[in-house]
Amino acid sequence: MSWEVRAKLADLPPGGAAHIDGGPYGLCVVRIGDDFYALDDRCSHQNWPLSEGEVDPLSRTIECTKHGSTFSLVDGAPQCLPATQRVATYPVRVEGEELVVEVP
Repeated sequence: MSWEVRAKLADLPPGGAAHIDGGPYGLCVVRIGDDFYALDDRCSHQNWPLSEGEVDPLSRTIECTKHGSTFSLVDGAPQCLPATQRVATYPVRVEGEELVVEVP
């Protein structure tokens, strides 16, 4: 069973991350220009909220503020230690003035 999580585009900061409720941990949604990404809002290293992290638009990554691990926004893969496990990513689409995230 899957469900849709919706967020208003106006609530998503350009070049930054936002937390929205949904999924097992809440979702970290990132907006870079016209591209949107959604992943679990938790670092796989110590369950810290990724939505508090800094987004690097060039490398399409987000950094966990707890220990500095970075994760790919595209596939959730860790880019550096101490994290060694991916975080789940989810498909997104824009419908009118809303972002829709598909959560399985």
